[in-house]
Amino acid sequence: MQYHFSKGLNPAILNEITKKDFNAIQEKIGSFLIDEIRERRSQGVIFGLSGGIDSAVIAVLCAKFVREKSLALIMPSAKITPPSDTDDAIKMVDSLHLEYKLIEIGFIHKEYSKYIEPSPLAFGNLGARIRSNILYYYANARNYLVLGSGDKSEFLIGYFTKYGDGAADLLPIASLYKTQIREFAKFLGIPQNIISKPSGPRLWEGHTAEGEIGLTYEEVDSILYCIFDKNLSIEETAKLTDISISNVDKIYQMHKRSEHKRITPKVCAL
Repeated sequence: MQYHFSKGLNPAILNEITKKDFNAIQEKIGSFLIDEIRERRSQGVIFGLSGGIDSAVIAVLCAKFVREKSLALIMPSAKITPPSDTDDAIKMVDSLHLEYKLIEIGFIHKEYSKYIEPSPLAFGNLGARIRSNILYYYANARNYLVLGSGDKSEFLIGYFTKYGDGAADLLPIASLYKTQIREFAKFLGIPQNIISKPSGPRLWEGHTAEGEIGLTYEEVDSILYCIFDKNLSIEETAKLTDISISNVDKIYQMHKRSEHKRITPKVCAL
């Protein structure tokens, strides 16, 4: 994998992050899926397939370990989703022989706009919540568990829509940083065009994760790894990664501000 290093970024940290036993990881995730289906008395699993790298990894793992108990939902929005994403998703389910449904959500999304006050950000997040609604509809109908495709990078900084793409029963890859996911995808034989595609939730036209965050995933992962895996301070992280202290603090503050996304609703104690 060729990394896009920012000026001064310490490559040794990324090498440390991505040196993993991916065969052992896939076996552990496979056992996790099988065990959870059995223990929860579920009939299978369902997940959204976007054409991006995270959901592609989920698709390959489901095909390998629980193919007959898996359903993929491809839910593009015609005016927002690049056609290449939908094409990649369809090619993937066809090659993996997974059951899938293709549901265009653009008209559903548009219908909402007739009844609610305008807010571009909220309306973008609404698209993710529409997909969540449909996933849970089929999960309810089939007694399936919803798989989230969020990775550790997105989970720690809250880069997901609450009750949208953040809604799930199981998070199979949330212990892997995005840079690890890229290496894992390569190990799994996922097409290079998906691996190298800019990640993004596609909540509006041209929406990419790195563009919105303002840092590359190589930078984000280096920061998160040092703070949460190596237990370093912001100052120590900046020094070790060769990333400015302002950017290190930016990522740390994203983690702090998004805490509410990672916990269950707070109950008023009486």
